Amino acid sequence: MTARVPHWILWDIMKKPRAAVRIHRKQAACLEGRENHALNSTQAKPSAPDACSVAIPECPGASTGLVKQNEVLRASVCPYHLFRDTAEVTVFRNSLLSWYDREKRDLPWRRWAEDEADLDRRAYAVWVSEVMLQQTQVATVINYYTRWMQKWPTLQDLARASLEEVNQLWAGLGYYSRGRRLQEGARKVVEELGGHVPRTAETLQKLLPGVGRYTAGAIASIAFGQATGVVDGNVIRVLCRVRAIGADSSCTFVSQQLWSLVQQLVDPARPGDFNQAAMELGATVCTPQRPLCSQCPIQDLCWARQKVEQERLSGSRSLPGSPDVEECAPNPGRCQLCPPPSEPWDPTMGVTNFPRKATRKPPREECSAICVLEQPRAQGGACFLLVQRPNSGLLAGLWEFPSITLKPSEQHQRKAKALLQELKSWVGPLPDTSLRHLGEVIHTFSHIKLTYLVYGVILEGQTPKTLPPAARWLTREEFHTAAVSTAMKKVFQMYEDQPGSCKGDKNKLVKAVVSQGSKRSQPSSQKMPSRKKPSRGQQVLEKYFQPHVPTDSQSLNSAA
Repeated sequence: MTARVPHWILWDIMKKPRAAVRIHRKQAACLEGRENHALNSTQAKPSAPDACSVAIPECPGASTGLVKQNEVLRASVCPYHLFRDTAEVTVFRNSLLSWYDREKRDLPWRRWAEDEADLDRRAYAVWVSEVMLQQTQVATVINYYTRWMQKWPTLQDLARASLEEVNQLWAGLGYYSRGRRLQEGARKVVEELGGHVPRTAETLQKLLPGVGRYTAGAIASIAFGQATGVVDGNVIRVLCRVRAIGADSSCTFVSQQLWSLVQQLVDPARPGDFNQAAMELGATVCTPQRPLCSQCPIQDLCWARQKVEQERLSGSRSLPGSPDVEECAPNPGRCQLCPPPSEPWDPTMGVTNFPRKATRKPPREECSAICVLEQPRAQGGACFLLVQRPNSGLLAGLWEFPSITLKPSEQHQRKAKALLQELKSWVGPLPDTSLRHLGEVIHTFSHIKLTYLVYGVILEGQTPKTLPPAARWLTREEFHTAAVSTAMKKVFQMYEDQPGSCKGDKNKLVKAVVSQGSKRSQPSSQKMPSRKKPSRGQQVLEKYFQPHVPTDSQSLNSAA
């Protein structure tokens, strides 16, 4: 009985050179009577000797530490999503690295790693850059990285720094726990590891706080030349398009398959350059929207690109017998790397059909009442009260204006009263009428959407009590260089931009008069509130009782 050859193999045979036909015939023969293909998602080796199981071999010399698992994952995976042989892997490597050598961006951490001969200092330079680049764009990181390395060029320098200094330099970069853990890791290397950074991805991840699988692989490959791959958002996008992987990349099984694929592809001779090249390709060419497919060095190996070209040439959704990515498996619906049936291919999206957009939980909403409390100084200018957040949790160790957490359902008067009590605990007695509501500032963190109800108070003719260590008065200049979050800068900007303001200092920052009922006189240049137009009867009365004035004066009054 003749084995029925699946359509995806027939299509590949039509497209590939004759040398590849023998491989496909062998695969087709093995498919008879079988429905599943076994695949070890970590070591990428067949669980049992079987010519039909598609294996992902490891690169020579590659570390197996990062890809170990406690149990073997077996699933039906169509070879359509994998690399067929060593020749195809070699083409992928060479094409990508040649492009990288021509097109790579000149970035400070790359220069630092290339020029530094000391392995520990090189590893430190890579470590800092990889931590900063997590969830942050390259353009934003460049300035922060340069200032960081100028201030703390070695692990020993960072280990001696205070957390206050670290938070101050990190302010505005977001995800503030990264800076704290980076310093904790530096101290551990100096105090417990003799000043030497662990040399393998496995030991880096095991020994250093805040170093996960990706960061460990990046440091090990770039700084120490270990042949281990890395998977970040850019690499996920490249691999999912090249191999038409449409399943949710955030699920455990798909994630392990991606790590196995990149471990197969990483160049053992240039692992650091290969990993940077894959990330560079995703960041500059294979972008989330409007990818530059015509400039891609591996477009000939990209199934998503071929799908688009196939539809363009055929003028229809698919040709008979073509390798439709939604039906690529011998048993439709069984392949765990294919898009789900509920999300079919959208011809209008092209290659951006891949990767599948992961469903994210909306950030939880929280509300906080916060007050900018100003203390005028006798010599001019003003100071503002800031308090330090706890050393754990959101924005740990940073400085902020006094605030309280609220329930969104609370009434405005209760919010103001609770905030006033909090202020009194810091500065002493305050009149109940001194608190004025200025507006709202909304700031979204990674998992929290926080609404700040902003209030303002000016302390006039009052000597505040002595502050505890967790509070301090800062001038405007000190505020803008302190360890404060972006959200606090938004709050302060709202305070400064209030109407009825005057130029407060040499930096021409706007100083708002926000204390309700304050005896402070408003500047003469302030625009007077418009008067409501009187009724006709009122106009007659005012004209009757108006004293007689010369004609010139009448015209001046009219102008006024």
